[in-house]
Amino acid sequence: MNVRRSVSERVAGDAAIRAAAEAALAHGGRPGLGVDVILVSDRALAALHAQFLGDPSPTDVIAFDLGAEGESPAAEIYVSVDCARRVARARGVSAERELLLYVVHGALHLCGYDDHADAERKRMRAAEARVLHALGQPPDPGPHP
Repeated sequence: MNVRRSVSERVAGDAAIRAAAEAALAHGGRPGLGVDVILVSDRALAALHAQFLGDPSPTDVIAFDLGAEGESPAAEIYVSVDCARRVARARGVSAERELLLYVVHGALHLCGYDDHADAERKRMRAAEARVLHALGQPPDPGPHP
């Protein structure tokens, strides 16, 4: 698993990011999946959001299953460091915890979790909480947008 950065700001170390992705993939039933985590700016992630999902608005995380099982990477998770810092400040949590939440969220998407319908969102939020707890992160202080 590789962590790549297109931004200089470090809100979490590579080891913590890898641990978050690996724990979420194991929880979701895809342990050992070759994933690259790429940390980007709001602008870069909004461009990917527009290009691949037809929505130019900023977002926090996008995961791509490249369908390359057995190859590395088989998937990519793009995370906005800008968004993690901004949302963390607004929610009163550390930027590291927020960024790790996005990594976990993206990895769970790669495992088939979804968050569009209420029941699916509840299942994903519970999985996120379990994984973050296992990583020693503090509980979420409130609902997440």
